[in-house]
Amino acid sequence: MTKGHIKIIAENRKARHDYFIEDEYEAGLVLKGTEVKSLRLGKVNLKDSYARIKDGEVFVYQMHIGPYPFAYYDNHDPLRPRKLLLHKQEIKRLYSKINEKGHTLVPLKLYFKNGKVKIVLALAKGKRKYDKREAIRRRDEQREMDRARKAYS
Repeated sequence: MTKGHIKIIAENRKARHDYFIEDEYEAGLVLKGTEVKSLRLGKVNLKDSYARIKDGEVFVYQMHIGPYPFAYYDNHDPLRPRKLLLHKQEIKRLYSKINEKGHTLVPLKLYFKNGKVKIVLALAKGKRKYDKREAIRRRDEQREMDRARKAYS
């Protein structure tokens, strides 16, 4: 799926189900060469990944980038923490909001933009079980209304 000069590599659809998304930030990633080549092959999983601020820098954890199959030696660790590139003001703003109860940083999307790998981080608040059930119920009702409307016209 390409939109002009943006090529989406991976999306974390489960994040929108598990969290209320309050704000989104675009960040660059510090990667090794074999990681970029694996991303071009689509070997990435964002499902259980999250971001944390450590010593004034933002890192993403549990983002699985599969090993590059054609690397002879010096292949990367698939689950290593990766540094994110954000402005200092953005990091300060995120740090103050994360310290509020229940807020976390969750990666939503990974994509190439002008040849550079970018990640969309979401400032999110966890949904409770009844919130998830409510969202599913609302979606099912909307689907039924759409079907009825389509059958009527």
